[in-house]
Amino acid sequence: THSLSPRRFYLHPELSKDLVGTHPPGAHSLVAVSVGYFLEDFVDMLCNQKLHQSWELLFHHSVVIVCFGIAVLLHQYVGFALVALLVEINSIFLHLRQILLMANLVHTTCYRLNSVVNLGTYVVFRIATLAWMTRWLFLNRQNVPPATYAVGTVGMAIMTPMNIILFYRLLRSDFFK
Repeated sequence: THSLSPRRFYLHPELSKDLVGTHPPGAHSLVAVSVGYFLEDFVDMLCNQKLHQSWELLFHHSVVIVCFGIAVLLHQYVGFALVALLVEINSIFLHLRQILLMANLVHTTCYRLNSVVNLGTYVVFRIATLAWMTRWLFLNRQNVPPATYAVGTVGMAIMTPMNIILFYRLLRSDFFK
C-alpha cells in the first residue's frame, strides 16, 4: 500500500535526507493522481460554485497544481510533495465537519468530537507540516535551483497564511461562538 501515513517515512528513511531526488515506489503515481484530483476539483468548483464562495480554494488548488505538477513533470521533489500530502489527512475531518454542518448536526456529540479531532489534526498535519516544509526549504536553499526555490517559497508564503486564517476561523466558529 502507498498510504500517506508517517509510516511511509519510517519505511523509507532516505526521504528524510533527500526530498528532491528520492521517493519510494508508487510515490510519483500518487502525486500525479493528486494533481488529477486537484484539477478535477478545481473544474468542478468553477462549474458548480459561485466565485465569491470558492476563490480561496481555487487559489489553493492552483498553487498545489503548479507545485505538484513540477514534481510530476521533473520527477524531482516528489518526496517534498509527499510531505505536503500529509496536510490532506486533516481534510478528512474538515470535510466531515462540512457534512455535519449541512446535515444540521452542529449540536451533536459527533460534531463536537469531530471539532476537537479536526483542530488536533489541523495543528499536527497542517500547521506543523507546513512549518517543517518551510524550514526544510530554507535550510536547503543552496541545493534547490533558483526557479524551483522561488516557486516553493511563493507556495509556502501563500499556503501558510491561508492555513493560519482557516485555523482562526475554525477556532472562532467551533470554540468561541
